[in-house]
Amino acid sequence: MAQADTKSSGRERAAQKKKPEGLPFTKRNYYIFLVGLAAIIVGYIALSQGSITLAPILLVLGYCVILPVAILYRGKDEIPSAAPKSET
Repeated sequence: MAQADTKSSGRERAAQKKKPEGLPFTKRNYYIFLVGLAAIIVGYIALSQGSITLAPILLVLGYCVILPVAILYRGKDEIPSAAPKSET
């Protein structure tokens, strides 16, 4: 029974080592976030000017499309390839 306990603790240590440290955001995520923030600001400016078509479009794009994309975007470098590399 003592051996089973040490194996599980070894697995726990291996799982802890695999956790990424810090935020997973890259510069591209922050640039997308800034574009979304700019769309929201321009949307509110258009709303204050009386635009009833441009303002809602910009606000919906900013809040519902661009900001979630900025949060969920992962670069191609971070995605592991499915095909194994061949050794020659």
